[in-house]
Amino acid sequence: MMNNISIDAVETANELECLPYSVQHQDEGVCLLVRMGPHRILLDFGLTNILPVTQNLTKLAQPGTSPMPADLVLVSHAHPDHARGLLTLHQAFPMLPIYASEVTTKLLPLNWTEEELPGILPFCQALPLRSPIEIREDLIVELFPAGHLPGAVAILLTYHTPKRDYKLLYTGDFFLSNSRLVEGLRLDELRGLNLDVLLIEGSYGTSRHPHRRHQENQLAERIHRAISASGTDESYSVILPTPALGLGQELLMLLRSHHHFTGRDLDIWVDGAVATGCDAYLELLPHLPASVQNFARHQPLFWDERVKPRVRRLKPENLATLGASPCIVLTDSTADLRKYCQLNTGNWLILLPEKIDIPVNQEYLVPTKVESYLLAQHSDGPGTTQLIHNLRPQHVIFVHGSPSYLADLTCLEELQNRYHVHSPAAGTLVELPIGETFLQPAAPETNYGGELTELGTVITITLPDAVRADPRWRQFADTGLIEARWQGEDLVLRGLSPRELLNQNNLRPNSGDIECCGSCRHQRGQRCWNSAAPLYNFKVTLDGYCPAFERLT
Repeated sequence: MMNNISIDAVETANELECLPYSVQHQDEGVCLLVRMGPHRILLDFGLTNILPVTQNLTKLAQPGTSPMPADLVLVSHAHPDHARGLLTLHQAFPMLPIYASEVTTKLLPLNWTEEELPGILPFCQALPLRSPIEIREDLIVELFPAGHLPGAVAILLTYHTPKRDYKLLYTGDFFLSNSRLVEGLRLDELRGLNLDVLLIEGSYGTSRHPHRRHQENQLAERIHRAISASGTDESYSVILPTPALGLGQELLMLLRSHHHFTGRDLDIWVDGAVATGCDAYLELLPHLPASVQNFARHQPLFWDERVKPRVRRLKPENLATLGASPCIVLTDSTADLRKYCQLNTGNWLILLPEKIDIPVNQEYLVPTKVESYLLAQHSDGPGTTQLIHNLRPQHVIFVHGSPSYLADLTCLEELQNRYHVHSPAAGTLVELPIGETFLQPAAPETNYGGELTELGTVITITLPDAVRADPRWRQFADTGLIEARWQGEDLVLRGLSPRELLNQNNLRPNSGDIECCGSCRHQRGQRCWNSAAPLYNFKVTLDGYCPAFERLT
């Protein structure tokens, strides 16, 4: 679908085209063929059947080029709907170069069985983040972290000609919010690109979601209620079927760090490919957020039988006693849940993630409830439009979503009035004429969207770098210290001035009897310097507390 905005001075030679082989995420994954001048680039390969590609070897090809489906393949992340066909593609065209981020290259093998991989050398080459690489003559690729999953990237392609540069950004799956194990896509890294084309996912259409922390709290509260009524008919064990990568590990980290479960005498069992995914994350620890790395210095990230709640792999011998007391099971989205819901195992609550199609049996040997929950892994409608308005491209192409969701997005008046909006069906060639005098929309009003992250006893508030452009920032951040106070339902932050810090007594609690960071001998400059503390090298609140407290005197 395309709106009626006119583009003046369209160049006679159309340098940009897009042929989607697949744009959905249920029956098939995502696979897009883009032409930029003489270059043909495959973006992702979530196809299970490569026949459409082999039948169109000459599509968008220049005369005299080799009979290959593209000149190169760029992979946004390791989820099956974006990567499961890569092994078959490599076997059919072993000389076709395939690139991804370093983390994605390590996660890709989880898409195939051990029987499929023996004898096959790693075929995906790693590209660095935030570093422009001239991958072919006059074609530059740059990867930016996109949130959603470790290693997931937005891919910026720049085609250089003597007249001008053409720029196309493919988001893959993206998430603006921080999650437990992945930092969100940073808008400040992409703002000001002078983008021509944006290929963007529309997984959630125009729907609006609560903040992710609210989603987490709702899920934690539901699990807490299920397992709390121990010894009564209302007591349930909980099964969480999830995909192998991403959501399962996020749930496990939530269960380990949420106040409803920390220190609780509870067993969390992890089964199948979800457990394999946890092992893969442990190999990627240096690439995970600093707060997660700090957590892992003091206790295991996943497997832990010492600290409550205990996290263990589920082995066949554990099935006999499973459910004797309320427990939580994380397992594959494809698992037959009847193996857990056996006789004499008590009641079971099966919680299914929204927007992910997970079939479950309707009959079990013990009482069961089936409910759903929302823990978003993609940006919602406002997040999607926020990214578009920050990038302000000439063309917006929506992919990856149900047809109705994508139609909702393309029909938004705020997009129709500003951009050329497309939502092509598979196999439909989209020509992307670029105008020299295209009237870019005005920049949106500046609002600073931030993120709040809780981990253990630390709360971190993250704001975009654009905040510093305001002349008031210098005074606000002069000392690096802030004061927070409640104003109704709002939390107000205020920078502390050097004058206020002259009297150190005002910073430390008046009473030496209070065990808190303000009266701890290891707190200097409002940072913790105790290497044995979970907050080591982090900024701390003066009224905070951790088990490594030692009195100042």
